[in-house]
Amino acid sequence: MHLLENLRALHTETTAIRRDIHAHPELAFEEHRTAALVAERLEALGIETHRGIGKTGVVGVLRAGNSRRAIGLRADMDALPIQEKNDFTHHSRHPGRMHACGHDGHTAMLLGAAAHLARNPDFDGTVYFLFQPAEEGEGGAPAMIADGLFERFPMEAVFGLHNWPGLPVGQIAVHRGPVMACADRFDIEIRGHGAHAAMPHQGIDPVLTGAALVQALQAVVARNVDPLDSAVLSVTQFHAGDAYNVIPDVAQLCGTVRAFRPEVEARVEDAMQRVCTGVAAAFGANIGFEYRRGYPATINSVPEAEFCAAVARDVCGEAHVTVDPKPSMGAEDFAYFLQEKPGCYVWLGNGPGEGGCTLHNPHYDFNDEAIPYGVAYWVRLVQRWLSDA
Repeated sequence: MHLLENLRALHTETTAIRRDIHAHPELAFEEHRTAALVAERLEALGIETHRGIGKTGVVGVLRAGNSRRAIGLRADMDALPIQEKNDFTHHSRHPGRMHACGHDGHTAMLLGAAAHLARNPDFDGTVYFLFQPAEEGEGGAPAMIADGLFERFPMEAVFGLHNWPGLPVGQIAVHRGPVMACADRFDIEIRGHGAHAAMPHQGIDPVLTGAALVQALQAVVARNVDPLDSAVLSVTQFHAGDAYNVIPDVAQLCGTVRAFRPEVEARVEDAMQRVCTGVAAAFGANIGFEYRRGYPATINSVPEAEFCAAVARDVCGEAHVTVDPKPSMGAEDFAYFLQEKPGCYVWLGNGPGEGGCTLHNPHYDFNDEAIPYGVAYWVRLVQRWLSDA
């Protein structure tokens, strides 16, 4: 807890950075101002800085001592296409864009950790500060990997965190295994034969076929996935027709699938294809099924998760660290980093998750009281992993 108290001096400075970023949100791969702010801040601290990694990503390199050991710490920088409904002084200055997921806080906390470590290099090795673009669905992590991230900046392990509404400030949750689910998408086109709505026997109704298909798809998880595993299949769009008295030719269904294990993901996809084929035969329609893999599941490696739990206890105290809570069916592209390197992604308490204080909500705001805990977590992680003892 001594470290936490020492870092409180950074609180005002880091909060100001966080609120400035919040007021100027930028969408995926458009984080030019944010990236410039990050790079200029790192350079002012004397940290070797690399811009344009994965289009708008920034990597800071801080070395101390003689060890060749190295780790990566990641923060995401992008905002969401949401109209903010807050009226505090640091609200978004850009209509239709908002930091509704706390990436402003993540970026500010990693900058705070970089500032402390640059001024107090009490570790032996190299820290790579990874400021990633485009987490919100556009794949900034694989873009950085494709740009040679791990070849240019070789690291043993990579670590991330996300603020978590509903978890009290001053608490950290760590998972030994799955943290977040995959995020797959599907598109289904049902081709029937249009007809007058008063003469349905003359056509093949894609709306009726689609209604049956929606219901049938709900049995995929219930009857194809082991009850001890987890999966979600949600049909979220149904488009058909544009007149009251016409049975249309075509209907379209869209939705998402979430799972934690690749084999469950594959089982769901296969079952969906069978259901589409069967319903098409039953109603005499033609059904085209397209399944697109999105972000993979975010799965922590166990040794690194246990290490991070120990770090969290150092920072927050034994009673304020939760190990292996229920994972989330949300998705996160940090998963791509964990497919390349061992590592761990933790949840940092952001306070009550009520009303607008939830992720992707137009009333959300990152809780600045969480900043000292996030900065302290990063600093202590570096100190323990790259111990100079």
